[in-house]
Amino acid sequence: MKNHLIALLLLASLTSASTVAHASDELSCKLRFDLSSWSLIYKHVSGKGMVTCNNGQSMRVKLEARGGGLSVGSSRVDDGNGEFTALHSINEVPGTYADVNAHSVFKSGDAQVLTKGVVSLAIAGVGHGLEMGITVGELTISKDE
Repeated sequence: MKNHLIALLLLASLTSASTVAHASDELSCKLRFDLSSWSLIYKHVSGKGMVTCNNGQSMRVKLEARGGGLSVGSSRVDDGNGEFTALHSINEVPGTYADVNAHSVFKSGDAQVLTKGVVSLAIAGVGHGLEMGITVGELTISKDE
């Protein structure tokens, strides 16, 4: 019985160590950004931002989105923020993230979750302007040289 208890404790500690090692493989990165958008059926969003990670790396980025749907208006987001999940390298940040958004913005908060494979980006910001509708599109993040 004593040997079974020792074996269970050993197994539990190995499982715990494996979970900690896997979690430490993921990188914690945040995005700060400014955006402006306009739409009249077709929606266009553009902006710039900075990605910073807990390992000291950073990357200036450009943000651009285009989509279609029932939408009209213009708005901007100043000092928005986001957080990435499931990143293992800052080089995984650039790419195209899926976006499905229903919105009605008039100086109110806006939050979305965007995905690119297993990587997710949760973004939030305060919108200024007037924009209403439903749009479906993609947000492309590229390195800003």
